[in-house]
Amino acid sequence: MCRSSQLSSPTKKAATGPTGPTGTAATERFDKPAGVRARTPAGRHARNAAGLVVLLVALLAICVLSVLVGARDMAIGDVLRALFVFDGSTEHLVVWESRVPRTLIGLVVGPALGVCGALIQAFTRNPLADPGILGVNAGAAFAVTLAIGLLGITDPTGYVWFAMLGAFAVTVVVYVLGTTGRSGATPEKLTLAGVAVGAVLGGVGASITLKNREAFDEVRFWGVGSIGGRSAEILLTIGPFILVGLVIAVAVSRSLNAIALGDELGRTLGARIGTTRVLTILAVTLLAGGATAVAGPIAFVGLMVPHAVRWFTGPDQRWVIPYSMVAAAILLLISDVAARVILPSGELRVGIMTAVVGAPVLIILARRRKAHGL
Repeated sequence: MCRSSQLSSPTKKAATGPTGPTGTAATERFDKPAGVRARTPAGRHARNAAGLVVLLVALLAICVLSVLVGARDMAIGDVLRALFVFDGSTEHLVVWESRVPRTLIGLVVGPALGVCGALIQAFTRNPLADPGILGVNAGAAFAVTLAIGLLGITDPTGYVWFAMLGAFAVTVVVYVLGTTGRSGATPEKLTLAGVAVGAVLGGVGASITLKNREAFDEVRFWGVGSIGGRSAEILLTIGPFILVGLVIAVAVSRSLNAIALGDELGRTLGARIGTTRVLTILAVTLLAGGATAVAGPIAFVGLMVPHAVRWFTGPDQRWVIPYSMVAAAILLLISDVAARVILPSGELRVGIMTAVVGAPVLIILARRRKAHGL
């Protein structure tokens, strides 16, 4: 009896002690009703889904506002008649040739920039990364500088292909440089290669524009970033590239969640590290190259939007990416509408307004004591 009592005493202690397999923490965990544990992830997904629906409704309202508001004062009835009963008048031409195209371009460029920023931040595990960190924007800008300054191509539909080719070429160069060495392609090496190549191309491009005044003026306005003054037909050329990039981003979202824990643990969870990195770089190239080709390098969207999105959704890329698509489009269109209202005579470039609108939000997020990491 005594021996049995002595043997059962440690068992009892393990069952009731704070550090045993069924200690206090574990007891509290297992004593919760099964329904509560089952509802917790489902409730989180339901909240994220509801938030996404709210963002989609807000995006629809912003699209309507983008068509209704412009530098030219027009009654709502005139805008509606232009949309549904086109008669070829000046007001109707303004709606169809200016407001509708820039709204459609905002709906394409915004998601491209937002998702591109989310991918780069997850890929490099750097919350301060933006679409220009791999040199993609620098490659596109340098190619456009060559097209304008050396070849005299000033039509956006003409140099858009140069922007795409420049983005792809720089991506290949950065990836080759980043894969040198025994460790292969790592986020740190790719980031350093991208920054170095971008700096070199920026310096060479600046020297070209300074020697050609006409090229300097064209590149200067293009370099600020704008979704106005473009025809909707350009989306037929670049839109498929951006669409493919968005599809790839959604496809790699689960793998990005795995490798965010580290390469070794990511492999343990079944993620293909090399394949995920190649697909992520391809998606970034398509999205950043396509968006830059259409609207020029627009700052702050790819940096700020994923930060704001993770504050609500957490670090799960399966939610961060769709949220970034919608939120970035909202930010870009709001900035564009504000640019038309603040300076109707000349209209501020949307690239300036995104910085003005996005900087305070980013400062607020940076001042939060608890920020969601990657």
